Amino acid sequence: MNRIFGLDDALIALYRGKKWSISTIYDSLVWSEESITKPTEAELVAKQKELQDAWDAVEYQRQRAEEYPDWGTQLDYIYHNGIDKWKTDIVNPVKAKYPKPE
Repeated sequence: MNRIFGLDDALIALYRGKKWSISTIYDSLVWSEESITKPTEAELVAKQKELQDAWDAVEYQRQRAEEYPDWGTQLDYIYHNGIDKWKTDIVNPVKAKYPKPE
């Protein structure tokens, strides 16, 4: 599942809980609280990159979660085959398919 972070995501991350509104153009950003300094476009782009990098860094986790069987199936497998067999037959192949980046 791909996710692309935009400037609006960067604004939310930088100013969560503050009052502001946004259109599709940075220059038309309107602040409702005068005590907030409007971020520069460079700050927003840097935050956008930070959010995107953090999202991309855990892509393997999302891929693994989609690949694993549901919990009921896994628990049934453990009950009938044991934890060691569950690890070798279910967990390890998924981890090998979607390795954690170093």
